[in-house]
Amino acid sequence: MDKKARNAKKKGIIKSLWPYLYGSKRYFILGTIFMLTAVIASYVKPYVISFTVDYAIGGREIEDAPNFLMNWIESLGGREYLIEHLILCAAALLLCQLCYALSVHLRGRCIGTASENMAKTLRDNLYSHLQRVPYDYHKHVSTGDLIQRCTSDVETIRRFIVNQLMEVLRTVAMIIFAATIMFSMNVKMAIASTVMMPILAIISFVYFKNVKKQFQSADEAEGKLSATIQENLTGVRVVRAFGQQSAEMEKFTHDNADFKEKNYKLLKMLALYWGCTDCLGYLQIAISLFTGIYFATTQPEVFSIGNLLLFTTYTSMLTWPVRQLGRVLADLGKMSVSVERLNEIFDQEKEKEPGKALKPQIRGEIEFKDVCFGYDTYDDVLKKISFKVKPGSTIAILGSTGSGKSSLVQLLQRLYQCTSGSITIDGVDINDIESGHLRRNIGIVLQEPFLYSRNIMENIRITRPDASDEEVYEAAKVASLHDVVMSFENGYDTIVGERGVTLSGGQKQRVAIARMLMQNAPILIFDDSLSAVDTETDAAIRDALSLRKKDSTMFIISHRITTLSTADCILVLDDGKLIASGTHEELLAKDGLYKRIAHIQNQLEDELIEEGGM
Repeated sequence: MDKKARNAKKKGIIKSLWPYLYGSKRYFILGTIFMLTAVIASYVKPYVISFTVDYAIGGREIEDAPNFLMNWIESLGGREYLIEHLILCAAALLLCQLCYALSVHLRGRCIGTASENMAKTLRDNLYSHLQRVPYDYHKHVSTGDLIQRCTSDVETIRRFIVNQLMEVLRTVAMIIFAATIMFSMNVKMAIASTVMMPILAIISFVYFKNVKKQFQSADEAEGKLSATIQENLTGVRVVRAFGQQSAEMEKFTHDNADFKEKNYKLLKMLALYWGCTDCLGYLQIAISLFTGIYFATTQPEVFSIGNLLLFTTYTSMLTWPVRQLGRVLADLGKMSVSVERLNEIFDQEKEKEPGKALKPQIRGEIEFKDVCFGYDTYDDVLKKISFKVKPGSTIAILGSTGSGKSSLVQLLQRLYQCTSGSITIDGVDINDIESGHLRRNIGIVLQEPFLYSRNIMENIRITRPDASDEEVYEAAKVASLHDVVMSFENGYDTIVGERGVTLSGGQKQRVAIARMLMQNAPILIFDDSLSAVDTETDAAIRDALSLRKKDSTMFIISHRITTLSTADCILVLDDGKLIASGTHEELLAKDGLYKRIAHIQNQLEDELIEEGGM
């Protein structure tokens, strides 16, 4: 990345959070006001003590005292009255402390409200954006890493705002107030009380520059560890089935050790910084105290005991915020890394409408014309595919693994765009059909359907939450699922577990089929979604579908000839090319891939029948 690009990125980090403060800006403004009030109250307290010691107890004239204060004291009776009523000084201290405490409380509430609102808005926008990025994006990113970005990184930003953002403003305000008061009272003492401040500031900036890289490295390691955990827990049945617990433990241990090592380096940097700045901070307090004692003993007419108390208190109050600057900058570095990681998501363009975004009535007449498609090259998946489908007909697709069957139906849903050629539905190019409208009218069931960790009723009803129980039952009956579900102890209230782990493969496919039927789409796609059911159930489902969906256009991808044989037209794909098409009888009448597969499957069925009869 060149310098110009890096500068643009940094500028983006500064501005990127601003839109998410909508509705919270007033809380930040109020929080800033209360923070300034707290700073003023904290600096007034030492002044009250200094004034009491010098004026009321020591009998000194305070030349730099505010006129309104001196006029008020004179109106009460002067120094004698104040000596007799020292409780007024105590009351002034108490009032300052109460003002400080109230301001800190209100500041915390305002900034806390603002930060929580911003974090919620940020999470909402992240989730919404991820729903709208192209389908291909989700196939190339780690789910665990996305989860880590949407949770840990957002929390890092929130913590910085609630804990450190005000600290930056507070430090600046304290430096201005302290410098103004101290330099107006005694320049030499003010210099002695702030001599280490520039060194602390320089160390903080150097530390920030180096720690930011380590924060990013640790954050990436955490994302990798989260992805490992997520993959392991999601695929726990596969891990157990193949006895890969040891290999998974080794993988987790490696990623965990890497995360620990990078965090350890970060902690060492933190320890070094805090140790060095502690020494410099206490050295600054010592210099201020020693210089103040020297001036108070050698030049009592110029520098009083009250001044000594004031300067040493101000030095302590000022040293630690400046020292904290390193932590603030470190958290700023960590926050900027989190913002960059979130911006990587936001920088992904949302799926755009390539055409007119029409919403025509869809009947199911489909035409592929010279369609080519490739993930990496021009036509490495599908090559010059052309065919027509009449409304209400059933199209079966047969082909070897990698022949492009699933890619073909994914193009129909426009999950991917064909690299050349055209696909039309009822004479309208699918690029001109609004994506939501297109996909609502194309139901699809995958070979490995995804089920939510909810009950069966909710999983089936998810496409139509307002559907009645009777409609759900009817869809389940078509999918040959109803009787199976009713045999469960809790019926349709049975929780299927994450990804449907409590159901068999065939049961999951049937739930997915029922769910798709609830969509009432005019185009139905079965992407090898009957592979896990037996031949008898397969036939029952297809018969029920043909009765219920007479007007629906159906695509059936399968390796079973018995499943394909009743289709109106069968497409045979090989290496991304359409090598044959026709009815079952037509394809059997000529040599080719279809006939060979049919012959092999018939032989296997005959052998199984013979073995069963023995």
